[in-house]
Amino acid sequence: MQNGSDSMKSRAIIWREDEMVTQFANVVNVQGTREQVDLFFGTNRTWNVSEESDVVVDLSNRIILTPLAAKRLLSVLTGVLGEYESRHGRLDIES
Repeated sequence: MQNGSDSMKSRAIIWREDEMVTQFANVVNVQGTREQVDLFFGTNRTWNVSEESDVVVDLSNRIILTPLAAKRLLSVLTGVLGEYESRHGRLDIES
């Protein structure tokens, strides 16, 4: 019979970055259904925005998450941004 500590051993997470790509995004949009949460990332290409002109965003990536993975992402981002704001000041998303 195994004791409780043997069956609760933690496993290491190995992050493989061989095929990772890095892309910049300054626009994000989110939509969701019961089964998934979709994150859309893109770059705003409109330099001189007037009230009459459209904003052009080049979409580059769509990430599809399960609702559970989306909730984990929310938790992690809340912590990271809380740390950022405690060091550098509050971010104002209304401006």
